[in-house]
Amino acid sequence: MRRAMAAARVGDDVYGEDPTVNRLQERAADIFGKQAALFVPTGTMGNQIAVKLHTSPGEEVIIEERGHMFNYEMAMMAAFSGVLARPVAGRRGILDWEAIEKAIHPEIYYYARTGLITLENSHNMAGGTVYSCVQGEAVCGQAQARGIPVHLDGARIFNAAVALETSVRSLCEPFDTVMFCLSKGLCAPVGSMLLGSKDAIEEARKLRKMLGGGMRQAGVLAAAGLIALEEMPQRLHEDHETARRLARGLAAIAGLSVDPEAVQTNIVILDIEPVAATAEKILARLKERGILMGWVGPQTIRAVTHADVSLQDIELVLAATREILGK
Repeated sequence: MRRAMAAARVGDDVYGEDPTVNRLQERAADIFGKQAALFVPTGTMGNQIAVKLHTSPGEEVIIEERGHMFNYEMAMMAAFSGVLARPVAGRRGILDWEAIEKAIHPEIYYYARTGLITLENSHNMAGGTVYSCVQGEAVCGQAQARGIPVHLDGARIFNAAVALETSVRSLCEPFDTVMFCLSKGLCAPVGSMLLGSKDAIEEARKLRKMLGGGMRQAGVLAAAGLIALEEMPQRLHEDHETARRLARGLAAIAGLSVDPEAVQTNIVILDIEPVAATAEKILARLKERGILMGWVGPQTIRAVTHADVSLQDIELVLAATREILGK
């Protein structure tokens, strides 16, 4: 990727003149079966552009209660688009139409109108759980029949496709807009993509500029993104294998609660019994050993596997965790 970045042909992307960015956008649209795509610096920017595209101030956005757009994007849908999140509990992060329909208000003037439904695939804080093609089609079909657009936060959509042994095109076909990350499992240093109709992406380009996302000679970043898009999905199954090994090993340690059968992709959520330790204590002691995981709550930790984590590394993690817990 760094060699490609150094050799990238560039132009001014604000004027649509960067050949490497243009190639990345065209290739992403082709792979996903969408009319057009837009390169954005971050997944958050891509998601929030989509909210602005689909909604009007005073509307609601239905989202699973642990969704990234609701919990980790700094209430930007309210600050930028003037809309309110309507969180709904899903089963292991997955929303079906029955749960969504209950959150849609009747057409009475004093209720906020539902302007958008968002799904997340794979679902980060639910432990990397995935929506199948059938589940996505069911929600989109019902929503669009009511005139409600559906956006997919597909930050890790390639992980979902690998887990389901299907294509990202199939998973994303029914959605009005899709965002996916070139970073994370695909390993690019920077960048995400927003996909949709030509009209939607033309408007999205204006909103990207409004948010300060016009990056001029961005081809140096898009060059890495092309490698991420074309080459890196083929190795994601390795991350899933290491995550399953991690989950099985952690489940065998007294004081920790992990369900290995729930691990579908590259994310493991572990709960800690209060008598054993706290998340803060375990994370601090793991960090001393060069092992980084993420704090979710006082007794909950998130671990994510990626290209720089091998099966041998997992054994070191498990040994360190057993030592910390005295097991």
